Amino acid sequence: MVVRPGRRALLTVSSVLVLVTASAGWAAPAAAAAPSAQPGSFTGYGFDACTAPSSAAMQAWLSSPYRAVGVYFGGNNRGCAQPNLTAAWVAEQQAAGWHLIPLYVGPQASCTTSNKRYRIDDTQAAAQGRATAEDAVTQARSLGLPADSVLIYDMEAYRTDDAACREGVLSFMSAWTARLHDNGYLSGFYSSMSSGVADQVNAYNRAGYVRPDYLDFARWDQVATVTDAALPAGYWSPRRRIKQYRGDHDETWGGVTINIDNDYLDVAPLPRTGFADFDASGWSDLLARTTSGGALVLYPGNGTLLDTAAARTLSGGWSAMSAIIRIGDLNRDGREDVVARESATGDLWFYPGTGSGFGTRKRIGIGGWNGMRELTAIGDFNRDGYPDLLAAKTSDGKLYLYPGAAGVTLGPRVVVGTGGWNTMSELAGVGDFNADGYQDFAARLTSTGALYLYPGRTGGFAARRQIGISGWNGMRDLVGAGDFNRDGRTDLAAVQTSTGYVFLYPGNGTTLQARIRLATGFTGRTPMA
Repeated sequence: MVVRPGRRALLTVSSVLVLVTASAGWAAPAAAAAPSAQPGSFTGYGFDACTAPSSAAMQAWLSSPYRAVGVYFGGNNRGCAQPNLTAAWVAEQQAAGWHLIPLYVGPQASCTTSNKRYRIDDTQAAAQGRATAEDAVTQARSLGLPADSVLIYDMEAYRTDDAACREGVLSFMSAWTARLHDNGYLSGFYSSMSSGVADQVNAYNRAGYVRPDYLDFARWDQVATVTDAALPAGYWSPRRRIKQYRGDHDETWGGVTINIDNDYLDVAPLPRTGFADFDASGWSDLLARTTSGGALVLYPGNGTLLDTAAARTLSGGWSAMSAIIRIGDLNRDGREDVVARESATGDLWFYPGTGSGFGTRKRIGIGGWNGMRELTAIGDFNRDGYPDLLAAKTSDGKLYLYPGAAGVTLGPRVVVGTGGWNTMSELAGVGDFNADGYQDFAARLTSTGALYLYPGRTGGFAARRQIGISGWNGMRDLVGAGDFNRDGRTDLAAVQTSTGYVFLYPGNGTTLQARIRLATGFTGRTPMA
């Protein structure tokens, strides 16, 4: 049985009382740099104690093999007081070379086998999960733990014969993870192998479930590894695992004895999506226009779903536009921008994104754009630091590149595809799909519904190859979704015409994997960008 948060941490000295003096081998460190996201990139040994050790003890333990330390930073079921755990302590330990494992002990399963007082209400589990995540974010920020830190939920062992209880845990955790993502933090989950971890494994690919980004699993077999027969190799991989491999015991380093659990970590930061992140949360999102009112709406992504409940209108008046494209950061202010074609005039307009709306628009193309079709963003194709635009010309069937340029404008167009492009539809820039350093795009052969990847290369594109079998004629509004699931590969999203469902097609660098439904209700929303 896992008992890590309920026990009392013991800290003693083996001979001489450790004080904050030179004779104890401790000296105040120089001013610390601003804390970074935790635990960061680390492979090796760590420990956790119920109470965060003093600065003197942490200095003494630099003689140990450990360089990661678990800290219980919040939660109504946290077992020990934390007199040492302050923002200054957090910054100081990072400056000394420690990686922090933030642990939060909130409401436990309704059927928990622990003696924790506060429990999940299975009828209100999702609401509790969201509220608990909000508190965790507040506590993390107060300690100086910035966005992209992994906040690990400590869920003690629970009975496996209570279906309502188990579903309550999953509902709670899904809402916890989604709300952390909304606030820019990453989610971790700690539990025993037989209950919490087993249920997380079973729910890993469940439709609609927002799984934790990292797994911290307890198996007290004294084997320091993050592999386990009960964990499929592709789950929480690569570098998203922590194992607690030994429970309560005393260890002494540098003359200081602490009662600890042993951990082994193999973790690294999740890469932020390189594009399709309008609100700068680190997660891909999607934009769509409502056909009834002409509003442009932001739908935040959380790595697994589009959070339609958190959708917000960016601005109105978009009914006049026949194309809406997220071009990237054309004005280089750190925010993603939009370009749109006005139906009546054929003008092209630039809308500077602010993260919550748009600044004053600017016309960057006067007339003529109604003769172009399949406008799509292609990223920085010519690698000059500005995002570019692709478009096919209806009259000659050629594919043109419109390079972004300084001064928020487009440079002279260049032919990158000679003839035949009138047979293709639903062009979608997918970033560097094959990870070769060049921007790629996908396009549908209208006659068959097959989907092809056009790999970028200097001055044009390499030979296309099929990445989607027939059937894509049933999909509309194909768009590059950035790295939606933050696995290091770019993905594709599309709307199913018959149902209005939004699907994600995860990329693996070579092809598209089985699709995942992100949202429903997009029948009256087009185009999607």
